[in-house]
Amino acid sequence: MPLALVALAIGAFGIGTTEFVITGLLPQVASDLGVSIPTVGLLVTGYALGVVVGAPPMTVLGTVMSRKRVLMLLMALFVAGNLLSALAPGFGVMLAGRVIASLAHGAFFGIGSVVAAELVAPHRRAGAIALMFTGLTVANVVGVPLGTLVGQVAGWRTTFAIVAGLGVVGLIGIVVLVPEMPRPAGVRLRHEVAALRDVQVLLAMGMTVLGFGGVFAAITYIAPMMVRVTGYPEGAVTWLLVLFGLGMVAGNLIGGRFADRALMPMLYVSLGALAVVLAAFTLTAHSKILAPVTVALVGALGFATVPPLQKRVLDLAHGAPTLASAVNIGAFNLGNALSSWLGGLVIAAGLGYTAPNWVGALLAASALVLAVLSATLERRSAAPAPAPA
Repeated sequence: MPLALVALAIGAFGIGTTEFVITGLLPQVASDLGVSIPTVGLLVTGYALGVVVGAPPMTVLGTVMSRKRVLMLLMALFVAGNLLSALAPGFGVMLAGRVIASLAHGAFFGIGSVVAAELVAPHRRAGAIALMFTGLTVANVVGVPLGTLVGQVAGWRTTFAIVAGLGVVGLIGIVVLVPEMPRPAGVRLRHEVAALRDVQVLLAMGMTVLGFGGVFAAITYIAPMMVRVTGYPEGAVTWLLVLFGLGMVAGNLIGGRFADRALMPMLYVSLGALAVVLAAFTLTAHSKILAPVTVALVGALGFATVPPLQKRVLDLAHGAPTLASAVNIGAFNLGNALSSWLGGLVIAAGLGYTAPNWVGALLAASALVLAVLSATLERRSAAPAPAPA
């Protein structure tokens, strides 16, 4: 694999850390800023919505600038947002910093996926995409747990200052390792937009919203769930997030491996199993033995869907993949925003800290329905027309 993929993985590591580290720091941020747990959960929702809103316009830059320059600009924006979060005097400014950082997210992974796919042979594209996303998953094994630990010991502001430093490292990696890749000739914005009208592209994005939303319904509130329901001490959240991250790494690599062989069957298995595991989490959350196992499985099954979903969008929008790829990253975060908001609603309604797991199970099951529908429509369109009588 080319060294440029390492640079993309470094950037993904920084972005993954800032996206997920907040889930382990919700109680500390809520206490320091004087807001409730459901309210501080809006820092997750706000980030996710920023990804959704920011992905298309930031990706449009790729039609007028080289992809390397766009990636550099995105990492600079990421650094600025995290510095603002670290210095925020109140909840409003903290939310603004999260949103600014999030504007880089969708376009970075969208353009990065296209760059990764173009750096390797066609039969290795899902694997290359998975390698880039390994930075995101490793962030959950190393960056998020360490960030959570630092936040608990030295304060959450220190965590976000360190994350800004990670962004600087990612920016340097892009400058040094990513080759100049000019925008492809003949591709115009109207071609990119036209790709988004394809029914199969829209179905794939729907699977992304619902499937990965299932993961975030549970994981957004993992800290209060594990402390107040399972009975773990607050410090245990760090190693529980390590387990989630290890599951993500394994699921991402498995998803990348099998997506190049049997993409749709991989989605059927991962989405169906994810729905079952999330439903079971409402029960296993009460067990100090079963809860960690379930957390790891949620990470593995959730991220097993990422390479196949991203590759499917790239394949379906092969003539103009950049915007479709970035919008699909936005779809992941639309699912995050939807599920974290719904999870906060069921908690605020008094249904308990395990109720978001049911929300996640229903979302994942809905994604499986869309996968079956997509495959059915694809088979019908590929079937030969009946011969005239």
